[in-house]
Amino acid sequence: MTVPPDPGAPAYLAGLLLAGRRVVAVGGGSVHRRRVPKLLAAGAEVTVVAPELHPDLAALAASGALTWRRGEFEDADLDGAWYVLAATDSPEVNARVAAAAEARHTFCVRADRAELGTAWTPATGAVGDATIGVLTNHDPLAARALRDRLLDLLGGADG
Repeated sequence: MTVPPDPGAPAYLAGLLLAGRRVVAVGGGSVHRRRVPKLLAAGAEVTVVAPELHPDLAALAASGALTWRRGEFEDADLDGAWYVLAATDSPEVNARVAAAAEARHTFCVRADRAELGTAWTPATGAVGDATIGVLTNHDPLAARALRDRLLDLLGGADG
């Protein structure tokens, strides 16, 4: 029996093991300035697709920590990707990225319209050797506030 998805259903929280796996981040701005270092720390092989890069991302590209494909997004940029993040200033481009990921059965986070992606990025923090992740239904500010309260109670740090 197949259960139809409920558009208001909460996300299924899972830890992605990305070490050695290709991750594509489309957009070179401040959202990926925050997310890409965490992907690299997880061992992902990150490719950023963007015409320009935030200076922090440019430094990572110059060091060889990530691959930068300078230019506009093309569907083929997602070939072989395990995970995709769309964070451009264009809702149309983000929609094209999500559609190309869907066609490849690859999970995609949309920074502009989370409900139109197939994955969400939780607000995270570290407590010792544990990571706490908080997801809410389409309210990242509430997730961050709850994460901060939990970290205050447990003596952890923002992730």
